[in-house]
Amino acid sequence: MDLASYISGFVDGEGCFCVSFQPSRRHRFGWEVRPSFSVSQNADRAELLYVIQQRWGCGFIRPDRSDKTIKFEVRNVGALIEKVLPHFQMYPLASSKQRDVEKFQRICKLIYEGRHLKWEGFMEVVKISMRMNPSGKRKYRESDILKPLLPGERIVCATGNCGST
Repeated sequence: MDLASYISGFVDGEGCFCVSFQPSRRHRFGWEVRPSFSVSQNADRAELLYVIQQRWGCGFIRPDRSDKTIKFEVRNVGALIEKVLPHFQMYPLASSKQRDVEKFQRICKLIYEGRHLKWEGFMEVVKISMRMNPSGKRKYRESDILKPLLPGERIVCATGNCGST
């Protein structure tokens, strides 16, 4: 069996590449940027989640109370750049979700390089993320995030999510 291709097919149907924004008093702009990759499965068929975790050597597995599934998730930007995204470069998704992977990769690269710490980079992260997952629900709109911000301020990412604060 071609396990790598199987993983991509599984993720194409059950996975999510997401960048969320959370209001935060700890962050100068007032927003925490949270890129994450996740894939879910019913608990009685979750073996593949453990295989993926072992293969990539990162992430965590937890119950997802929202839909009573088990979720494998990677939030660490270094692991996303070094382990998760290279898989999808070598084994791309067959559906239009691959375009979200490419946008997600751009966002993770901006964060990994610390470019989101400047106004232009942060604004680019927000704008790209708003073009991802068009059928999904958003808690905050682009205007909710960017309107109250002033150019020249800086944003920091969550502790442990990237190298600089």
